[in-house]
Amino acid sequence: MTAWGSEGAGAPVADAGRGNWVDRFAPSPLRPYLRLARADRPIGSWLLLLPCWWSTALAAIAAGQAYPDPVLLALFAIGAVAMRGAGCTWNDILDRKIDSQVARTRSRPLPSGQVSVAGAFVFLALQLLVGLAVLLSLPRFAIVTGVASMGVVAIYPLMKRITSVPQLVLGIAFSWGALMGWASVFRSIEDPALLLFAGAVCWVFGYDTIYAHQDREDDAMVGIGSTALLFGKNSRLALVAVYSACVALFAGALVLAGAGLFSALGLGGFAFMLYRQIRQLDIDDPAGCLRLFKSNRDAGLILFLGLAADALLQHAVATGMI
Repeated sequence: MTAWGSEGAGAPVADAGRGNWVDRFAPSPLRPYLRLARADRPIGSWLLLLPCWWSTALAAIAAGQAYPDPVLLALFAIGAVAMRGAGCTWNDILDRKIDSQVARTRSRPLPSGQVSVAGAFVFLALQLLVGLAVLLSLPRFAIVTGVASMGVVAIYPLMKRITSVPQLVLGIAFSWGALMGWASVFRSIEDPALLLFAGAVCWVFGYDTIYAHQDREDDAMVGIGSTALLFGKNSRLALVAVYSACVALFAGALVLAGAGLFSALGLGGFAFMLYRQIRQLDIDDPAGCLRLFKSNRDAGLILFLGLAADALLQHAVATGMI
């Protein structure tokens, strides 16, 4: 037994990719805690990070900067890893009894006994301290903006017990970064950031609906809500609606921020990736749903690269370099 209450390395989590870096390379005593933070599945950190990077890049365009602030991008990357891990730890503390009843989650560190509840709380505190250090490195207005998200983050794991649309609350929590980049650059929140945030909420709502189809039958048995259960066979139509709203809101944000050609191309590539998800969705294929869910990282990076390239081009034109 370690000081935090872990029984050795424990078995890998059922829904983690085989041969992930945690199972292959991490020291045995740390593996259960890294699994608790979902370090063996980094897709969640990417999805939390991308709205931060979009916002920072969009602010760079609006401010006439040549590129998104690299210090902000690095801080957001550290913060996304820490806060995603903290959110997963908090979620698993609250859901440990539910997770023990679901095939995909019963091998997670808490329900499987690899980590004690006390150990999980200590680990949660450590991750929150890292997140706090990142937050305090930002301008004062951004700090206040970040603190305002804490309530939503804290209540999200409880929402599936009382509503059929917990994905909406997750969307608000995971999209907060769309405000943070702009707030860090301009010390304010303006219409482009608000439209970007609203579009990101729609994006998260859509991709987490796809993700939730992996647990549809188990969720129904346990008695918790999800949009996968709510929409069922109509999930493709729901995705058309929320993904269309996402792209429209992002387009509005780009126009108001003064974005140009490369931003439009990035948004076009992003929209195409969402269209592919809708076309390929098979709600009865859990592996396929997971693959489509993970594709959102690439979709988000396409949009970010378009925004970053646009900032560089517009700055070059404005300064007479081309």
